[in-house]
Amino acid sequence: MGQVSSFSGGDKLTKYLENLAKQTAKGGELRVGFLEGATYPDGTSVAMVAAIQEFGAPAASIPARPFMKPTVERHSSEWGEILGDELVANEYDGEKALKLVGQLIEGEIAEQISETMGPPLSPITLMLRKMRSEDQSLVVTGKTVGEAAARVKAGESTDGVSTKPLVDSGHLIDSIGSEVRPQ
Repeated sequence: MGQVSSFSGGDKLTKYLENLAKQTAKGGELRVGFLEGATYPDGTSVAMVAAIQEFGAPAASIPARPFMKPTVERHSSEWGEILGDELVANEYDGEKALKLVGQLIEGEIAEQISETMGPPLSPITLMLRKMRSEDQSLVVTGKTVGEAAARVKAGESTDGVSTKPLVDSGHLIDSIGSEVRPQ
């Protein structure tokens, strides 16, 4: 027969593990992206614009320029281990660990937006950028799109205008947020 050993201090271990479980469980749900209430100065929902960019809007001739899906594909396999490391580093404070992981994911989304180079912007979009650089108060309406199209057709140059998709005003990147909601 094998040797039987005794174990003491079980009550303290049980209490420690119960406290640890309570502390870890209070983390909540992490949400990262374009949260409710984020709008452009004209009131347009940032989440709506982000969805149009992510999936495209064929009826409006806007091609998909995905950045969320590539972020998830590129980094999601790392998030569990990072969360585990943050839990250990922050004495199993689930809420604090989730907030830190949220900030990391925010940066990864911003990085993907910055790296997205295509599909190229249309000549009309480039002309609208030029027009806005000349008149900061320009509001894009059907009429201004028509004016931009006419300028493109007339051969007006858009030299010097940024051709980088997704970062025209910087508002999309600046609106990336995260929050931890209690469970």
